[in-house]
Amino acid sequence: MNRQLTNPRKRPLRCAIYTRKSSEAGLEQEFNTLDAQREAAEAYVESQRHDRWVALAQRYDDGGFTGGNMRRPALEKLLADIRSGQIDCVVVYKVDRLSRSLLDFSRMMAAFEKYQVEFVSITQQFNTATSMGRLVLNMLLSFSQFEREMISERTRDKIAATRRKGKWCGGVPILGYDVDRSVSKLIVNHQEALRVREIFKLYVKHRALSAVVAQLRQRGWRNKRRTTRKGTIRGGRPFSKTTLHHLLRNVTYAGRLRYKQEVHEGEHEAIVNERLFDKVQRILKHNDRAGAHERNGYEALLKGRLYCAACQCAMTPSFTVKGRRRYRYYVCTRAQKQGWATCPTRSVSAAQMQQCVLAQLSKMRRSPDLLTRLVVHGQQRQQTIDVERLAAALAHVEAERSAPHAQAEALRRLVTRIEYDGRDGTLSIWLDLAQAGALAPVDPGQGGADA
Repeated sequence: MNRQLTNPRKRPLRCAIYTRKSSEAGLEQEFNTLDAQREAAEAYVESQRHDRWVALAQRYDDGGFTGGNMRRPALEKLLADIRSGQIDCVVVYKVDRLSRSLLDFSRMMAAFEKYQVEFVSITQQFNTATSMGRLVLNMLLSFSQFEREMISERTRDKIAATRRKGKWCGGVPILGYDVDRSVSKLIVNHQEALRVREIFKLYVKHRALSAVVAQLRQRGWRNKRRTTRKGTIRGGRPFSKTTLHHLLRNVTYAGRLRYKQEVHEGEHEAIVNERLFDKVQRILKHNDRAGAHERNGYEALLKGRLYCAACQCAMTPSFTVKGRRRYRYYVCTRAQKQGWATCPTRSVSAAQMQQCVLAQLSKMRRSPDLLTRLVVHGQQRQQTIDVERLAAALAHVEAERSAPHAQAEALRRLVTRIEYDGRDGTLSIWLDLAQAGALAPVDPGQGGADA
């Protein structure tokens, strides 16, 4: 946007030069495209010296960032400096250097207008001070966005075609494989491959993710550790149930590649034989199907409210089946993900815990002294509640015993947090006084109980 602006200010027009390049290719050169963009912009600012234009020394360079969004460090710094009043004019080489999104560009133009900041593109002739100039600008942005979307579609099509031929087309390397960058192909890391096969065998033996995670932690086995092209160390973390599940479901280990919902034969060598891989998938499918029941139904009244006091992690509903009977539990998520040895609470019977909580709420309703203490606590926190209202809320939870859905809703409206400590069996309950956000901890000696 080549604009012959006049500078009515008595002080110089402070010009910030913004440059951007989508990829990092070539940025290592002594004089790269960001330098070229800035040099051209500085020359233009110098040509407006008679209007007291001055190029700021601060550089706003985004190398290796797409113009399709605003998550760019230099752009964020530019907008922050605009809001703080340090910039009077933004200069770019072309409009698409600032943004390739029409919506994002409109937001930036609104910000520029709010803080009275001019915008100049040195290679495009139009003026946003006129309606025709704004129309031309929007047309240019529309074509720029269309070009970006076309590039994205071509890239996706290329990846899909590459996957369907069984070729590795980039991504994070997984445990058991390295990447030969010269031919863009996965090659087996034999030392890691031995561990991968052992992990599959351990799952067949234990048939439970938590048991395998505990075994892997004892052995000190971790996820794939790799170094990025920038020299940053990634990965190398202990296994959790989530990362282990992802590893066991990965068809790459069976010599195949997945693209969305499609699975194709790959060019790389398989690490796990077909028989072992299929056996693991059958066990996973059985366990996943068993765990896919409604865990936050009316049976799990305390989901989202119950926490482990020992490690302050949420306790999530789970179950086990023995014969035809199902036993429900609340399990500490830390113990579930990192192994039973990491938490003293581990798990507690769901039925026992729920009965204990309901019993304590019933005991509160029947204890005038405790109700009065709770009301006083609420008044100290500037909550408006009386004994009758609190007693009625507690009675409502108790009265809905025959209707699990209504009981669950009443309980969740009244109780904000429950902590169970498996070390000494104590239970603490916090109530939402008048649903106004004030937390009233219940003294275990009065409102708590051994679970």
